[in-house]
Amino acid sequence: MANAHDTGYKLLFSTPELVRDLILGFVPDEWLQGLDYGTLERVPGSYVSEDFSNRADDVVWRVRVGGEWVYLYLLIEFQSRVDKYMALRMMVYGGLLYQDLIKRGEVLADGRLPPVLPIVLYNGSQRWSAVTDVFDLIPAVPGLVEQFKPRLRYLLIDENAYSDGELASLKNLVAAVFRIEHPASPEAIGVLLSLLDEWLADRPDLRRMFALWIRATLMRKAEYRIVLPQIDDLQELNVMLAERLEEWAHTYKAEGKAEGKAEGKAEGEALALQKLLKKRFGAVPSDVLAKISAASLGQIDTWLDQVLDARSLDDLFGPTTS
Repeated sequence: MANAHDTGYKLLFSTPELVRDLILGFVPDEWLQGLDYGTLERVPGSYVSEDFSNRADDVVWRVRVGGEWVYLYLLIEFQSRVDKYMALRMMVYGGLLYQDLIKRGEVLADGRLPPVLPIVLYNGSQRWSAVTDVFDLIPAVPGLVEQFKPRLRYLLIDENAYSDGELASLKNLVAAVFRIEHPASPEAIGVLLSLLDEWLADRPDLRRMFALWIRATLMRKAEYRIVLPQIDDLQELNVMLAERLEEWAHTYKAEGKAEGKAEGKAEGEALALQKLLKKRFGAVPSDVLAKISAASLGQIDTWLDQVLDARSLDDLFGPTTS
């Protein structure tokens, strides 16, 4: 079942303007940049099998290529959590889409299949770590069998890969979405609302859609602890937020200071752990340093308790690569 993030993104990307800005702003490919996104058409999701009939987070569009009625299909999947088997899922979804295109007779004149660009749009709190090709989910096989391992890659767009400065330099609706999902501060939300209000001055339909999505997003995020009345206008939403901004910002900054103290303690204990490891076992391998860097304060404390009794780095961290 889709979560609130997936459902909200399906609402946003049900409009061609968002799909256009996703490609133009976040897919660095000259050929794709040159297509006419005024020809975008939404494709029905009827290709989904019965097992996935309740899925609400996939969106399929097609765009006309060149001067012929030949289409590139865009299969967009929304993710708020890392899925180790995402590449396999995208291979299945792509196959189901192709089967449906064959049934509907929407293949090329010579019977070949149209190209499909599979995209995973991810907005989770951690960086994406799953492989992007189903080939890499299968171990190497000696001899002939290796040649027949399946290959299907998807294009990953990870919101965490972009800084607020990079996004702020783009006049792009999807960049604004990413910034609202991960605002630099509470005050930044008001700035973004004003920008959207200006960009969408002649599009009341998109203004309403963004107002509904932003309201739902702010109320969904626990760190904001904000409740808003039903609002479907960007200006009204901005006014409502401005009235509560001072209190909200005060809470935000107070919590930020508390988090900073916790992070400082974790960094200090991580350095102490590294020094102890170096004294006991010599140079600390890079993969162990990476594990320490990504660990919680509780995990670091556990390693500090165990380090004096450990006979090797493997006792603490498992097999190391170096």
